[in-house]
Amino acid sequence: MTLVNCSKTEDIPQDIEINDFVWGGMNAYYKWQGVVPDLSDNRFSTREQLNSYLAGTGTPEELFSSLLSLPNEFPKDPDRVFSWITSDYIALENSFQGIRLTSGMKLTAVPYADNSGNTYVVVTDVVAGSDAATKGVTRGMIISEVNGTQITSGNVNSLFVPNSFTIGIADFNGGNPVANGTTFDISKTEVTENPIKVATIINQGANRIGYLMYNQFASDFDAQLNQAFADFQTGGVTDLVLDLRYNGGGSVNSAIYLSSMITGQFNGEVFANKIWNEKVMASFSSESFIDRFTNRIIKKDNNGNTTLDEAISSLNLNTVYIIVSEQTASASELVINGLRPYIDVNLIGTETVGKQVASITLYDSDDYTRNGPNFNSRHTYAMQPIVLEIQNKDGQNEPNGFTAEVQISEDYSNLGVLGDPTEPLLARAIQYITTGSKPSPILGRRNQEKPIWNSQMRNPDYNTMYITFK
Repeated sequence: MTLVNCSKTEDIPQDIEINDFVWGGMNAYYKWQGVVPDLSDNRFSTREQLNSYLAGTGTPEELFSSLLSLPNEFPKDPDRVFSWITSDYIALENSFQGIRLTSGMKLTAVPYADNSGNTYVVVTDVVAGSDAATKGVTRGMIISEVNGTQITSGNVNSLFVPNSFTIGIADFNGGNPVANGTTFDISKTEVTENPIKVATIINQGANRIGYLMYNQFASDFDAQLNQAFADFQTGGVTDLVLDLRYNGGGSVNSAIYLSSMITGQFNGEVFANKIWNEKVMASFSSESFIDRFTNRIIKKDNNGNTTLDEAISSLNLNTVYIIVSEQTASASELVINGLRPYIDVNLIGTETVGKQVASITLYDSDDYTRNGPNFNSRHTYAMQPIVLEIQNKDGQNEPNGFTAEVQISEDYSNLGVLGDPTEPLLARAIQYITTGSKPSPILGRRNQEKPIWNSQMRNPDYNTMYITFK
């Protein structure tokens, strides 16, 4: 599904060629193109007028920002914007597949309980193969200092930016951590994270409960995800707990595959409907905007050659239990939304982000694709603008997020071991499955404040839901 940028065939001054790409891509695909005056099809009557405008709009980043419709991007929080531009599309592409320069620590920052202005950071997960994992950093550790500097809300992001640093570990102390003298020297390395963190079967009486912690909808791992469900099939799984508490989203195709693995009985039925801007909607058939449940994973390379074609391993479930949090977004919410007209979707955790819109990666070529004609190799800019809204088959989505019916948040003084039946959120999900009732809430954040930051915010693909653009 591509529109051609006719202006690319014209002579464009090199000093504005990136800005021309920015304006052209946004004019063609931005979801709210029709309400942004400077993106109007009638805004410029000649190429010279457009060139003059582009020459006065500043950097590509400044132009991109000026073309956004901020009231529409994220109504729940006007200070947040889901569209972005990058000067390094290689890093963006890598991030989509879990390849990042990282310490390996996934971190959440929380204010001290004493209102001192200090902040502590909780290690919620450590990526296998990373420097932090090698050095012995583990889930549940509390960090109060970086390079000997006390963490605050003002410096928490910058302290973890360098490629190497020293973290100081502290004891929780009722939400007012005290340094205990333990330190780790941490370096960032390029690591590929397998998004399938845990896939196991838990026996609880007559229930064989499949537990899957899935941390990113990374399409390079679709075959491994399918294998996990094949193992669930072989293991006679009767119930499924899908843990998306740290999953900020990713590929829409992977979300369709996962939903088809959970079910299987709805092959060919409508999973979701995509709503683009008026220009795009008028240019393609109505079927182009429908995503359907499927029974096969089919992947092709950039030349159209099939690289993977295999049957999906489906559990044919009528109920699923999903662990969610304030970090659950985008494609994770799409799975919840796409499944709920068909099966019972039970949520355990807190309120999700609320992101019902998706993006595409636009490159500087005639058709805005990575391998399109006249691809401009003189720069490495790419855009990831919001281009569509996704609804389920009943026209529903939740822009304010999904609220779990079983409310429980992580207790940073006792996070537990992921995948262990005693881990508090998983234990609550198991209780929900085996008793058939919604337990009364546990205040997971006893003696602790609400998180103010998490390290995944710095990832190029943070809270992203994207479609394959060809």
